[in-house]
Amino acid sequence: MAWFGFTSTARWMRSQRGYSVCAVCHAWPAQPICSPCIERFAQPLARCPVCALPGHAHPCPACLQHPPAWARSLCAVSYGYPWDACLARFKFEGDSAMGRSLAHVMLHAPGLEPALERAQWLIPMPLSPQRLRQRGFNQTLVLARHLAQGKTLAQALLRTRDTAPQASLPKAQRLQNVAGTMAVNPRHAQALNGCRVVLLDDVMTTGSSLQAAALALRQVGVGHITVMVFARTDAPRMGASTASVAVGENAAHVSHRFGSP
Repeated sequence: MAWFGFTSTARWMRSQRGYSVCAVCHAWPAQPICSPCIERFAQPLARCPVCALPGHAHPCPACLQHPPAWARSLCAVSYGYPWDACLARFKFEGDSAMGRSLAHVMLHAPGLEPALERAQWLIPMPLSPQRLRQRGFNQTLVLARHLAQGKTLAQALLRTRDTAPQASLPKAQRLQNVAGTMAVNPRHAQALNGCRVVLLDDVMTTGSSLQAAALALRQVGVGHITVMVFARTDAPRMGASTASVAVGENAAHVSHRFGSP
C-alpha cells in the first residue's frame, strides 16, 4: 500500500518533519511557507492560456501556429526564487509537509481550483520504475492527492522506459528523449474515454514530457485536457520543427502499442 504516493510507510514517516520557521523568510512560528511569503512571491501573472508562458493574455504566436495536444494550461508560480528551493526540498528530500504547502499555493492560484472541480480525473505524470525506486515516491502523485485525492487516478499513465533526466539535456534533445515513453494503462483506457481530465506535473519547461503524455491520453479518446503545474519556467515552448517530429513519433508509438481509438 502506498502512503500518499510514497512507496513505503517508513518513507512516509520520515517525510513528516515539523517546521518551526518559514522555509523562505525564517519567520517563527510558521507553516513550511508562511502566508506573507506566499502573498509576496506567488503573485499571479498574465500568461498564455495554452502554454502558460508569462506576458500573454491570449494564446501566444507559437501556440497558435503549433498547438500542443492539450487545450489549456494553468500554473501557480514562475520557476525561480524561492520556489526552486522549495521544490527541491519536496522533490529530492521527500518533504511531505512542503508538498502540502505547495498544493495549498496551487489551490489559491487563479483558475486552478475551478479546473479541478470541472475535471472528472486528475492524472499525475508518472515516474519510471527505476526512478521511483531511487526516489521512493512520485512527487506529482503526492501533490495530486493533496489537491484532489478523490479524483486522482494514480496509475493512468505509465512510462514505458527510463530516460535521462530532462533537466540535464539541451532543449532540442528533450522531445527526442521522451518520444514513445508514455502510454495509458490499459486498465484505465475505457474509463478515460470522453472524459475531461487535468494532467498534473510539478514543473513545465519546454512541455515535451507533458506533450508525450497528452498525446497518449488523446489516443484513448480523452475529450479535454487541462495541463496544471506548480511552476513554469520562462523558457519558450518546444520549437516547431522538433515538436512536429515528436508528435509523430509519440502518436505512432501509442497507436502501435494499443491500437488507434
